[in-house]
Amino acid sequence: MKKLVSISFLLALVTSLLALAQETTKPSEMKQETSKAEKMSTKAVNLPGKISDDGKTFVDKDNKSWTVTNPEALKGHQGHVVTLKAHENAAKTEIHVVSVKMGKSEMKETKKKDEMKSRPKFTWYRSRWEKAR
Repeated sequence: MKKLVSISFLLALVTSLLALAQETTKPSEMKQETSKAEKMSTKAVNLPGKISDDGKTFVDKDNKSWTVTNPEALKGHQGHVVTLKAHENAAKTEIHVVSVKMGKSEMKETKKKDEMKSRPKFTWYRSRWEKAR
């Protein structure tokens, strides 16, 4: 009986040591992982500015240039003034875009153009006015 208990204890000890040996990580690797997480902001920030014509860079209101890590999120907004909601990496001057909102001035211009298109054209008033003169 003593032999069976000692063998099972020894087997459990060897198994746990083998499992522990597989989980070893170097302290330098752990520091790199935490520094990467610290560099990228965890909370998304709002950045007003302009997107470049190629959509790969963004210039904020302070004229600081940022490289966009996911330019596909900016598709269709190239060259526009927008407000981005993004995670920023200040060390690499990179941003990861979460959402895009058009700038207010461009929204007003677009709205005016849409209103002008939707208005009916009353050319017969104009022709009567010219005839009366």
